[in-house]
Amino acid sequence: MTDDEKFMAEALAQAQKSYDEGGLPIGAVLVEDGKVIARGHNQRVQKGDPTAHGEMDCIRAAGRRARYASTTLYTTLSPCMMCAGTVVQFGIPRVVVGEAKNFHGNEAFLKENGVEVTRLDDPACTELMARFIREKPAVWDEDIAGNDP
Repeated sequence: MTDDEKFMAEALAQAQKSYDEGGLPIGAVLVEDGKVIARGHNQRVQKGDPTAHGEMDCIRAAGRRARYASTTLYTTLSPCMMCAGTVVQFGIPRVVVGEAKNFHGNEAFLKENGVEVTRLDDPACTELMARFIREKPAVWDEDIAGNDP
């Protein structure tokens, strides 16, 4: 198992946590020097907060930092514009994406702004989100389906 696969498995565990709580199954971990420094999962449904995406929750959990230049963000789903903008804003140089089949996200925006993007096309990430979309299409539509670039 590669480091990218190992850390994506941790992000997927966060996505599963959100799914088990009734929320959108999107998880993220922030890694520095081979160690997870923050974890997060989508809590938009759980907290009634439209900005509580998995990546945002993870970055909040990392707390204040002077620099993000040595970090990598792992996220189970290709980031929306809000999350991609946050990555660019804070200078996170690398993002590893679990999947972009269920939502195409904003990988081009990240790349245009100097972020290295690696997509794993992880079947477990793809299937968990697809299952959620089948089970709760109205919640999916409310959150992101109408905003797929």
